[in-house]
Amino acid sequence: MKNNLTWYQDMRKGVHFIILLLILFSSCIDKDVYQGEEETDNGDGNGNSTEYVRYLYPYGAEAQDVVAEITIETNGGISWEDVEVEIPFLKYNKSWLFMLTQDDFSHSSYSTTWAAINGRPLSNDYFYNAEQLAAGDLPPHASYLGKTLGSTDGAGKEVRFHFTATVAPEMNWMDAEVSVNKGFSDNNYRFQMMRGLTWNNLSEMLAYGTGIAFHDVNTKDADNAASILQHYEISQQILLEKLSGRGCKTLAEPNGNKAYVRAALDYAPLQIMTAQNDGGGEFELESLYPFKVNSDLHKGLLQRYFYDSPFDIVPRIEAQLRKDKVEREAVHFGVHRTGITFAQFLLWLNNRYGKDGDDSVWFPSLEEYYEYNYYRVNATIEKEVNGNTVTLRVSLPSEQYFYYPSITINLPGVKEEQIKSVTSGNEVTGLSYANYNDGLMLNIDCRKFLAEHALYFVEKYESSRSQADKNDALYFTNMLKEAPEKFQLLERIK
Repeated sequence: MKNNLTWYQDMRKGVHFIILLLILFSSCIDKDVYQGEEETDNGDGNGNSTEYVRYLYPYGAEAQDVVAEITIETNGGISWEDVEVEIPFLKYNKSWLFMLTQDDFSHSSYSTTWAAINGRPLSNDYFYNAEQLAAGDLPPHASYLGKTLGSTDGAGKEVRFHFTATVAPEMNWMDAEVSVNKGFSDNNYRFQMMRGLTWNNLSEMLAYGTGIAFHDVNTKDADNAASILQHYEISQQILLEKLSGRGCKTLAEPNGNKAYVRAALDYAPLQIMTAQNDGGGEFELESLYPFKVNSDLHKGLLQRYFYDSPFDIVPRIEAQLRKDKVEREAVHFGVHRTGITFAQFLLWLNNRYGKDGDDSVWFPSLEEYYEYNYYRVNATIEKEVNGNTVTLRVSLPSEQYFYYPSITINLPGVKEEQIKSVTSGNEVTGLSYANYNDGLMLNIDCRKFLAEHALYFVEKYESSRSQADKNDALYFTNMLKEAPEKFQLLERIK
């Protein structure tokens, strides 16, 4: 590993690396055409108007307190009474946990972090927005990583990396208008960094699985927990209105200011928090060891780390991976602005530990991890045996602002070769299974509108015929369980 670390450090040495990257990955830009629910008009820089349509999943109507039923028929030889059904500590039976929170509402969380993960263009000097991406109006010398970044579900399906973006609902700049002027090249002012994420950028990120967290609020007294508490509620109401019922249950503490933590402890909707120092010892930060967690982490304050360069975190990753998995601490990375070097780090993570490497990492947002762990601790599973058939009834109790009713179930002693069929009730929208160690791994997804979500991306691809949109259409359609609805969508993508 020592030689690898030297290589990482060399890659950081500035101009030569960036020039080489732009040469290697520069390519033509695909045109995207979006469809969705909410419409916004944006100027094109010449006094004209171009229509941009913002897509929003119906978060406020997501399934809650799901009871999922799965029936497994085998060819015999299994003593189902002896099979102890279990939910593993990490989804998809991954062996280590990586999380990323991006602070300060950074514009780069869309045009770099989200873009790198989802195979969109990158720029080291400029920034773009959802409206510009949709119109193919992009900065000069855009580059690409050449792939999407993620892991798999252990059964052959792609699962892209999901990070946490901080939001500032009270700030007027989230409503900022974007200039769209494809082909104009006299200057690049429209690609300058904006104050922060816009609602359109954030909506698109959420559609791909990005999580959200509160950070700074718009108070004149940032040391007053009572004032911060009031602004949490104001921000929450704005979010619910702007994002189709999507609320926030996560806090990424800003600037080591523990007044935000004190306020969060008194604000019921905020259920999980992360911070980077102990602020003089007022609160004890929890080092997260995923394979030792025996609580639902409610109101937990989890440790995260900041580094000068993303590749500085590599030794921390490798130190954890030298340990037995039970002893591994989660690697939780905090960042502010991101650029090409950070995109290269994400590519390295994909190639080393993701779907193009050993496929060992689970990289969810903080709220997604929190929900999964909550289900693991609080779910109940009933087993009904009838000859060679077993029916599992899985109860997933929800809390406020839960949006990820999805878990992995292990069935020790059962092998895929013994399975004749796996079927489920209508509450299960996504399903996959495969052998894992000495048993069977079963992944279920109970998001209520998963099929409609996939349909949106299929229709988007049918409008644009771009390769990036085709990749997305296949990605979201493949999340669905095997059913006529899925097969019809796959036919449309061909």
